[in-house]
Amino acid sequence: MYRILLSVLFFAAISMTKAAPVKVNRIDPTDWYVGMKDASLQLMVYGENIRETDVTTDYAGVRIDSVARLDSPNYLFVYLNLKDAQPGTMKLKFTARKGSRAKGSFTASYRLKAREKAGEERVGFSNADVLYMLMPDRFASSGKYTTPQAAAKLRARLNEYVVDRTAPSLRHGGDLEGIRSHLDYFNELGVTALWLTPVLENNSPDNSLGYSTYHGYATTDYYRVDPRFGTNEEYRALTDEAHRKGLKVVMDMIFNHCGFEHPWVADMPSNDWFNLHEWLKESGGTSNPEGTSFRQTSYKLTPVIDPYASEIDKSETTQGWFVPTMPDLNQRNPHVMKYLIQNSIWWIETVGIDGIRMDTYPYAYAEGMAQWMMTINEEYPNFNVVGETWVTEPAYTAAWQKDSRLMAPTEDASEPKQRKNSYLKSVMDFSFFDRLSKAKHEETDAWWEGLNRIYNSFLYDYLYENPDNVMAFIDNHDTDRFLGNGCDTLVLKQALALLLTVRRTPQLYYGTEILMNGTKEITDGDVRCDFPGGFPGDTRNAFTAEGRSPEENAMFDWLSRLLHWRRGNDIVTRGSMKHFIPYDGIYVVSREYNGRGVIVVLNGTDRRQQLDASRYRELFAGIPASATAVSVQTRDVITGKQVTFDNALSLSPRETMILEY
Repeated sequence: MYRILLSVLFFAAISMTKAAPVKVNRIDPTDWYVGMKDASLQLMVYGENIRETDVTTDYAGVRIDSVARLDSPNYLFVYLNLKDAQPGTMKLKFTARKGSRAKGSFTASYRLKAREKAGEERVGFSNADVLYMLMPDRFASSGKYTTPQAAAKLRARLNEYVVDRTAPSLRHGGDLEGIRSHLDYFNELGVTALWLTPVLENNSPDNSLGYSTYHGYATTDYYRVDPRFGTNEEYRALTDEAHRKGLKVVMDMIFNHCGFEHPWVADMPSNDWFNLHEWLKESGGTSNPEGTSFRQTSYKLTPVIDPYASEIDKSETTQGWFVPTMPDLNQRNPHVMKYLIQNSIWWIETVGIDGIRMDTYPYAYAEGMAQWMMTINEEYPNFNVVGETWVTEPAYTAAWQKDSRLMAPTEDASEPKQRKNSYLKSVMDFSFFDRLSKAKHEETDAWWEGLNRIYNSFLYDYLYENPDNVMAFIDNHDTDRFLGNGCDTLVLKQALALLLTVRRTPQLYYGTEILMNGTKEITDGDVRCDFPGGFPGDTRNAFTAEGRSPEENAMFDWLSRLLHWRRGNDIVTRGSMKHFIPYDGIYVVSREYNGRGVIVVLNGTDRRQQLDASRYRELFAGIPASATAVSVQTRDVITGKQVTFDNALSLSPRETMILEY
């Protein structure tokens, strides 16, 4: 592969010395929409020696504001103003400049489309939703793209890859049509939104160690669904049908880096398109960093917010590459940032997604990302974006949320310089995940361990501008599954009860409902196993009750009842929250709205416990503060049975009770 790439670069350099007819090979975005609040449009035009052309159009209502000619002769950046444009097909004429290596002219057709709805009408996910995260390659396959004929066609136009379901790090053949065929399953379970890991083209070859980019985080075409998953049209069909069934769709995006096989690597539009690009010359255009000045990110995210951070620490975080095969995009370059911003808007308009999850958020240039969020919030004020901010301290996460007071500017010159507003509405709660991961192995004591960890995390919610816009989770594709290599359903129920009742936007990881487990001890692929029944030839179908074991059905039914109770429940989505320091190993969290409430009672010990109900009398209106006895009738959300909340309430080891009154 490396020799081929070097040959391509060599012959490209030779061809630059000869005059070539003007021809446009590609324009990004592939089409665009009129009637946007921001009427500007960047066209990234690609073709041999296209930089040495002038561009004109006589399309009514369109004005060419500027043209940027960067370092590569094969790119031209055309900036248009569409303020008065109407839908239709615009003609763009590219004419060779005098004395250039281009000759003649070329006319390209470009479609301007009408928007389906105003930006204000696009409503994103919220704390009223429960997001179900899944990996398209590992969830379900229609079999459409893995037949011998289909596979042969794909391999003819893609880099070398293998579909092998026995190999945890190779592709398994899941696709978008497979997901679409199981939409009723999500309604049966009770989730309301689907977060798919990236679906865009990842045309990277499998490596010699048996690893592939099945996960989707190495984009090689920002405007094309990976053909092994399906087509852009099938992505739209999935989203449309999900909407008809009351489900939202959240798109996973990556602005920090792309895949090494992206055309930008072989032909960089400008010398500063990537961070630390110099090592590519040293490596001969390959992804082998041996003997070069290649620098990988430190993966330490604290410097980008640390008021005392050194410049070297900050640059190592934000400019070092994620891995050698994932080039680090330079968001300081305004052409790069405009390209990425437009790409996110294009997918919102073209497919109708209901939200975005942004990968590796703090690794990218903060001011560029803030510009993106300002643009999205202006165009789509009711949309939502959640950023991955993987630090386990609440103060760090809170500082990334839109309008954070922690980042308020100071007029005192002696104070450390603070970062500007991120404009990012939602952030991911790695503190909750981290504390739960530790607590599940511990007895809840009188101070710090067990469920005290959860209490001591939530108490910092005063740092957040909006705790409802904090996405909580107990596991995901980058972590060990909550069950590890075991099957402790008692602690799993405690984690899920908290996740689905506290002031958060909850996210579930696929398969948790059927007790899927696994750890990353060997490879990430071991926590990304195939969903049973999602693939042709599976021996059982866990999408049905008949295909699940009794234990799996018990967990599925328990979780499904909780999810359906939560759906549209104002107590959880709009109510106030109160919690009590764990007492005798029991942690109590309550939500209340308009005189109705729910109490979550968790026994964080391995022994039977008796509830001291009088400690919680303040939860119930009408009971005097001096009362020594409390007796309130509640309903168990899971079983539907009446439960008397009083001193006779006994909790078995690690028991979870969710009581509504």
